[in-house]
Amino acid sequence: MSKNLEIDNTDLRILSLLMENAGLAYTEIGKRVHVSGGTVHVRMKKMEQLGIVKGSQLIIDPAKLGWDISAFLGVYLDKSSLYENVAADLEKIPEVVNIHYTTGVYSLFAKIVCRDTGHLREVLHDKIQKVKGIQRTETIISLEERINRSIPLEED
Repeated sequence: MSKNLEIDNTDLRILSLLMENAGLAYTEIGKRVHVSGGTVHVRMKKMEQLGIVKGSQLIIDPAKLGWDISAFLGVYLDKSSLYENVAADLEKIPEVVNIHYTTGVYSLFAKIVCRDTGHLREVLHDKIQKVKGIQRTETIISLEERINRSIPLEED
């Protein structure tokens, strides 16, 4: 199980249900887990305080809103010590939706989402390439996202 011994199987079942459908009411979750809705609420607050739950979000399909290009960016830095500053500057670019500090050939790996190839070129040239500390980038365009899921919390 988890290294964090402050949560139990009931907490994991609650999290699993919410990961499947974050719109479920706590009363419905309570019925499925055999506890009260109030207990679900208290347990969720506890997991937020522990940092296990970091909030919730509405997941949309960007392509259905006209954002058709997803790309991954391998970023080479002038010096690895510039990571914090570069990451902070990249966070300010709305099209950058994900940043990872990595091992391997890239200093960091980012995901960007754009409306079209012209927008992608603009973001790369006018925003990302102007971030101080970035030596160069390599762009990989995604043709399809097949899987985007959370980790399994309960054993089958």
